[in-house]
This record gives sequence, structure tokens and C-alpha cells, in this order.
Amino acid sequence: MTVTPIPALVTQDAARALPRQALLLLCAAYVLPGLFGRDPWKNADLTAFGQMLAMAEGRSSWWTPTLGGVPADPALLPHWLGAAAIWLTSPWLDPALAARVAFALLLVLTLSALWYACFALARTEAAQPLEFAFGGGAGTVDYARAMADASVLAVVATLGLLQLGHETTPELAQLASVALAQWALAAAPYRRLRVRLAILVALPALACSGAPTMAAVIGLVGALICRQSSFEPVRRFAPWVLGATALAAAAAGLIGAWTWRAAHSLDASTLGSIARQWLWFLWPAWPLALWTLWRWRFQLLRRHIAVPLTILVTALAANVTMGGSDRALMLGIPGIAVLAAFALPTLQRSTSSAIDWFSVFFFTVGAIAIWVIYLSLHTGVPAKPAANVAKLAPGYVSQFSLLALTAAVTASAAWLWLVRWRTSRQRAALWRSLVLPAGGVVLAWTLLMTLWLPVLDYARSYRAHVIQLAKHVGQSGCVAAPGMHRALVAALEVHGRWTVDATDGASRGPCQVLLVSTKRVARPPTLPGWTLVASEARPTDRDDVTLVYRRR
Repeated sequence: MTVTPIPALVTQDAARALPRQALLLLCAAYVLPGLFGRDPWKNADLTAFGQMLAMAEGRSSWWTPTLGGVPADPALLPHWLGAAAIWLTSPWLDPALAARVAFALLLVLTLSALWYACFALARTEAAQPLEFAFGGGAGTVDYARAMADASVLAVVATLGLLQLGHETTPELAQLASVALAQWALAAAPYRRLRVRLAILVALPALACSGAPTMAAVIGLVGALICRQSSFEPVRRFAPWVLGATALAAAAAGLIGAWTWRAAHSLDASTLGSIARQWLWFLWPAWPLALWTLWRWRFQLLRRHIAVPLTILVTALAANVTMGGSDRALMLGIPGIAVLAAFALPTLQRSTSSAIDWFSVFFFTVGAIAIWVIYLSLHTGVPAKPAANVAKLAPGYVSQFSLLALTAAVTASAAWLWLVRWRTSRQRAALWRSLVLPAGGVVLAWTLLMTLWLPVLDYARSYRAHVIQLAKHVGQSGCVAAPGMHRALVAALEVHGRWTVDATDGASRGPCQVLLVSTKRVARPPTLPGWTLVASEARPTDRDDVTLVYRRR
């Protein structure tokens, strides 16, 4: 029996496109919640925003940024983006919202670049499904469009991107750069000028956003893939990829972005933790990607598999060498989403049904739990959830919002409609297996960012802690905080509006107030020349305390 190298067999009915309005609405429901009505959250989100705000307000240099007088993150490009957004919209827009809008546009760019990359790869001859003997097979463009829709659904359904994709951190700029680079490598046969400009922007942007090593690896492997292609336009694209790689290396050296972040050692426990991280972070894309690699194993060197596989393997390697960094793992999502999409033409109906039923059960139960805790906080029935929240977040006072309640009710009703629509009408479409996982993630995120947003903001923001410290710091314009965690330094500057000196010699400077972060101890240390005024713990973290000293 002969084995065909192309395992896909797709009918024209299966290649139907997801309605544009539905796809755009789903993406909007994924991007917009969490954009409004909250503070920057600890730790990376607040640290990055504090650096952007300091640059926008002129308290820090744009070329050599500092936070509390201490050298800050050398990933300049994303901080420039956030600082520029704050500066351009001041004073009409809240600075935190201005920065989040800029980074939300990066998430939109990621989704758009992913769609066009998968569309271009699915149009290649090696990726096309087999033709039926008597007609009725999927058209080239229809098949590619359905696969591109599936890739976007795979990204939305990925659990690991949910929080990280809604922060104002350099990694989101890295993600957009990776997605743009993937599109440039994918669309090389079709868009000559555009892909050349894209690769010249994507790889240097990735390097200047804090990932120069990944930019170099993607560039070198991408050039090799292009060089081995059977398409002449793709082979001519290889020198441009190498040029962009060299430009990325030079740009990273110019701004000092070449830093060694590898873990010192990797033991069996760490590797086991990394493996468990992969299982939940990349769900549900990873089982589909593995199925793709098996079913398309005779096509591994073809661009529709080799390009996304390069993105994914590079991110996995970075994740392992950095000791399990979830932010490095996030950069593999554009690649694994494309691989997951190519599993769908070969997926059995029983497997698709299993994914559907698991999604319905998991996200429905999760939504019910969110609603129960919300009702407990506002009505006291049942009493146990409200008591648990009061224990975990002492001092929190429930806040009711009619707008948030309306949005949550609408999202819940849309979920019920989506379940009925998927199970009753869409049985043949390629993207059917990813509709419910993506819709379930959007439902959970919307409910969390509406019903639970006040309590989550109270728990994950430093605002309440800074208010505690302000009672003892008073109107002092200068605060010494030597060696303090960068997130708390950013909180003192953002929420307290104090001038913070976090350098090692800050206690010998002119500041009349000294803050020391430490673990809770029975007897706080006595510092020569300083008098202990107070000891304040974060409401939601009773083990970590901040000691307030005043100069004698």
C-alpha cells in the first residue's frame, strides 16, 4: 500500500469560512476586557508601566532608563512605545489606559499577522488537500481561509496567553514581532516588497524588545528554509532574512540588549515542572500540533510545517534554558497555532466531539463558579465564598457595577447560544473543533474582567498598600528604598507620586523617609540614625511587610 505524503482530504463544505462578523466579534471580546477600569498588576506589568511613566514624565532618560535611580530593563522599544502613548495622550487619557491601548494594538497585530501567515502557508502546493476523483474538493483560497480562521481560534483558546497577552510588558512586543516575522517567511512567494520590509522590521524589533538571541535563531533558520525552497522568489528572499538578522544583532548591541538569561542548572525537578507548564500553558494547541507533526511527517521540511515549527522549537528551547520562563514560552504561540490548524483536516470526528464536550463541561462549570462567588459577595448567599474572599483579601469592600453585570450576562448568554449553534449547525467546518475552546476562554476572561475585576484589582494591585504607607510617609517628596523590588518601587512612584531613591546608598542620601521590604519578623531591625515608625503588610500578602523609618 502506498502512503501519500499529503494526508488532508477536505470537501468544499468543510472549507467554509467562519463568518467575518463572528470572528471579529470574538477577537474584540478577547482583546477589550481588562483594558479599562484597573491598575497595572504586579509584578512585571507594574514594573514595565512604571518605567514607561518615568520616561514619559521626564524623570528617566529614554536612552538609558532607570527606575528609582537603578538601571531598568534594556528592552527599549516596547518601553518607548508605552511612553510615547502616555506622552501623546496626556492629560486627556489616564496613563495606564494609554499604555494598555498601545499594547492592545500589538495583540491585534499578532492576531492579524497570524491569520495572514497561516493563509499564505495553506495556499502552498504542499499544504493543499488531495483532490477528489470526481470533484467536490475544497478550493485553494477557501481552504486557506478556513485554516487561517482556525489558527486565530487556536491562539484565543490557548490558556497561557490569557493574562500575559493583556499586560504592558516587553514580551507582548516580542510576540507581535515573532508573528510578523512568521508572516514574512510565510508570504515570501506572494508579497515581495511587503515581506522584505516586514522582516527588516520584525527581527530588529524582536531584538530591541529584549529577545536578540531568538531573533538571531529565527533569522538564521528562516534563511536556511528559504534557501532550500523550490520557489525562486522564496530563495531570493534568503539574503534579506540574513540582512535583517545582522541588523537585529547590531541594534541589540547598540542598546545593550545582549544579556545572558540562561538558568544556572537544570535538575530533574525543574524539567518536570517545565513539562507540566507546557501541558497547561499550550492547551489545547499542543495535542493538535503533535498530531500535525505525525500526520504531516513526510512534509516536515516543507515551509507550511518548517516555518511554524522553527518558531515553536526556538521558544521551547528558550523556555528550557531560562529555567521555565512562561514569557519565553509565550513566543511559541504563533507557531503552535499554525501547527494546530493543520491538524484539523486529518482529525477524526470522535476526537473533535471529545474536545467539544470537554470544553462545554469545563468552561460551563468555571462560569457557574464565577457567578456563585459573585452572588455571594453581593448578596451573602451562599455565605462560604464571601467568607473565603474576606479571608484572602481583608479590607476589600464589594463594588457593584451595572455595566459589568450587563456585560457578564451578555457573555453568558452568548456562550449558551454558541454551544447550541456549534452542536446543531456546524458539523463539517474545519475550524469546528476550536470554536468552543476559544469561546470558553473568552467567556471566562470576560466574566473575570467584569464580575471579579474589583476584587482581582484589589488583590493584584499595590494601590491599597501604598495608601497604607502614605499614612506614615506623609507629604515627604523623597523616599529612600535601597534594594527594594522593582515592582514596589514602581508602585511608590505611580500611586504615591514620590521621588524614590532605590540605589544602594539611598539611606545616606537626603531623603527623610526610609522604606525597607522584608519578611514578617518578631523584632524589626534597628538602623543607626533611623527611627521605626510603622510596619505595614500588603492586605493580600501578610508575610511580606514594608518597614517605615524616619530620620532622627
